[in-house]
Amino acid sequence: MTSPLLRFLSLFTFLALVSLPLTSVADDTIYTKVDENPVPVKTPPPRYPDSLKREGVSGVVAVTIVIDETGAVASTSVAKSSHPDFERPAMEAVAKWKFKPAKKDGAAVKVKVTLPLRFSVED
Repeated sequence: MTSPLLRFLSLFTFLALVSLPLTSVADDTIYTKVDENPVPVKTPPPRYPDSLKREGVSGVVAVTIVIDETGAVASTSVAKSSHPDFERPAMEAVAKWKFKPAKKDGAAVKVKVTLPLRFSVED
């Protein structure tokens, strides 16, 4: 048989735990489809490798990036590349880019996009 005091303390503990505010877990969702796409606002160009420029080599690097809720680039990776020497300058440049964040249901969200960066000796 449980004493009235022990029942009261158990009930009190239960009520105290139930009344605690719920803390939300950070949303780590990365969207690929959003209502509003991110808009670039700062896009410093990549450094063209001198040796490839001298040789007249053009190319393209498709860089996959995750843009966070503030519009900062959170991560970069190469999806495809026409020449490996273009990859590092492409990723270094894109890492410095800033965006107006993507939105889903009116809220800023993380989004993953793939961007082509072209290297052309004619530019």
